[in-house]
Amino acid sequence: MEISADIKSDFLTVDEQERYRKHLTLEEIGITGQLKLKKSSVVCIGAGGLGSSALLYLAAAGIGKIGIVDNDQVEKSNLQRQIIHETNTIGNLKIDSARERIKRFNPNTKIKTYQERINSDNILEIIREFDVVCDCSDNFGTRYLINDACLILNKSLVFGSVQGFEGQISVFNLNKNSPNLRDLLPESPSKNNIPSCEDFGVIGVTTGLIGVLQVNEIVKIILKKGKILDGKIMIFNLLTMNIKKLNLKAEKSNKKIRNLTQFKNFYKDFQCSENVEIKKINANEFNSLYKAKFNKILLIDVREDDEFNKFSLKGSISIPLNNLEKKSQLDFIKKESLGKEVFTLCQLGKRSEKASKILMQFKIPSKSIEGGIERINQIKIK
Repeated sequence: MEISADIKSDFLTVDEQERYRKHLTLEEIGITGQLKLKKSSVVCIGAGGLGSSALLYLAAAGIGKIGIVDNDQVEKSNLQRQIIHETNTIGNLKIDSARERIKRFNPNTKIKTYQERINSDNILEIIREFDVVCDCSDNFGTRYLINDACLILNKSLVFGSVQGFEGQISVFNLNKNSPNLRDLLPESPSKNNIPSCEDFGVIGVTTGLIGVLQVNEIVKIILKKGKILDGKIMIFNLLTMNIKKLNLKAEKSNKKIRNLTQFKNFYKDFQCSENVEIKKINANEFNSLYKAKFNKILLIDVREDDEFNKFSLKGSISIPLNNLEKKSQLDFIKKESLGKEVFTLCQLGKRSEKASKILMQFKIPSKSIEGGIERINQIKIK
C-alpha cells in the first residue's frame, strides 16, 4: 500500500507524542509505525452503527486523513448504537455530527466529508484519494458497488456487517490473489427479502465490536503487521459467544471487473430507491380513517405469513414483501384498489415503506403506516 502523497510529515508534534504515548511504547508500532498511521488515509462509507465506532477509533489511532460518506440525518433511534452522534445533533447531517465529534476528540486528524449517497457515478472519484476503504454501509447494492470499485482501483477493502447479536468481518482485495465480496456472495439475496436492522433489530454492542475490529484490520494493513483477515471471514455471535473463522477462496472470474456500467442497474435495484419520496400516514390518523372508512380502504400487510398469522388487523390482506412484485399480486392490487385508498403495513413501518416504493414504480399510489402494527397496538392500549 502506498502512503497518501497529500499527507506529508516526518515528525510527531509534542501533542501527538503525548496523545499516542501508548502506541509509541509498542514494539509493533513505535514512532515509525505512528508516522505511517499519520501519513495514511481511510474513507468510511457510512456514518451509522459500524461507522460510528470505526470513525472514533480511526481518529484515536492517529489516522492522518479520514473521509466520511453519508447523506442521512441523525434520528433519535440511531443513538442506541451510533455512538459518534449525540442527542443535541438529532436532525443534523451525520457527516456534520461525526466531523464535529472527531474534531473535538482529535484535532490532529484531517476530515473530508461527502454529503451524498455512493453510486456508480461518484464512487471511483471519492475513494481514489484514500489508501484503505472501510465498508460501513447497510445494503447489498452499496456493498457490491464498493467491492467492485475497490477491485478497479486496487484498493484494500475492510468489510463488516451486523444483524441482531451477530457480526461478520473480512478483508478483501489486499493483494492480487485476495478474495473479494463476490467470492463470499457470488449472488446477492433477493432484494425484497433482505433483513434490516430497522425490521429485525441489532444490539448496539454488535455494531461497536465489528466497527472496532474493522479499525484493527486497517491498522494492521497500514503497519503491515500481524495476521490480516485476508482470505478469512470471522463470524461473532455475542449471544452465545461463539466465534468462527472460515476460509475464503478467490476465484479469478470474480476479479474480471473493469468498469461499473455492467452492474449499474443491479446496484440501483439493491439500494431500494432510497431517495424516492413516498407518502406516509401516522398511526393515529390511520386509526381514525380505519374506523370511519373501513370499506374504502385496501390495507396490505407485507409481513411474512407467520407474522400475519400470529396477529393481523381485521380486513387486511397478506402479501409478503418478497411477493409484492409478482404480476399476479400487482394485478390483484390494481383490481381491488379501484375506488379505495391503499395503505401498506408491517411490524415497525420500514418494510411498508419499501412496499410503497415498489407500488409507486408500478403506478399504484399508497401510504405507508408509520410505526406499523406496534404503534397501532400502543394507541389501542392507551
